[in-house]
Amino acid sequence: MLLRLYPGKQGAQCYYLGMHAAGFVLVGGESSRMGQNKARLRIGSELLVEKVAASVAEATERVALVGKPECYADLGYECLADLRPGLGPMAGLETALASGRAELNLIVACDMPGLRAEWLKELLATAQRTGAQCVVARDAGGTRHPLCAIYRSGCLPLVREALDAGRLRLLDLARTLNASEVQVDAVIGNLNTPEQLADWRARLPA
Repeated sequence: MLLRLYPGKQGAQCYYLGMHAAGFVLVGGESSRMGQNKARLRIGSELLVEKVAASVAEATERVALVGKPECYADLGYECLADLRPGLGPMAGLETALASGRAELNLIVACDMPGLRAEWLKELLATAQRTGAQCVVARDAGGTRHPLCAIYRSGCLPLVREALDAGRLRLLDLARTLNASEVQVDAVIGNLNTPEQLADWRARLPA
């Protein structure tokens, strides 16, 4: 895998085999089951969104958050406001693709504390190698993760069509795009409830 970094006006940009890639962390959810903003949960010495964004930045060298800018102004990350607030991750994907930053767009949810940069790099490499419109991670438990995935910029019209029609399931979009898969060697856990958060914190090194 050939990776080159080129300086640009907004900092280093990452190219896989000559193809521009950008990363996005979706932080626009309501966190209703958690009862507080999941992105700002503290995991060890850092916030969950900072931990996830660091993994994305390692893979792409360019990362932005997608959600409510006023909630994240103190973190030093650019945050793009959802073009269609309240419509979930599909709207976050639309916002990321509509920003026009890259041909390959790495999209992840903010609630994956175990996310590894090596998985994200493999997603990017697979998208470049296969030419697939979409590449999703499949974890060791067999779950497909459309919010740990690559979407090409050309997916935007289908995303907008789905939103206009009220079809908001990303797994359905992935099927429509005939998504390729990358198998990862662990379960990609999400933190959705206080119980899951407590379990994750209990497993952190002392």
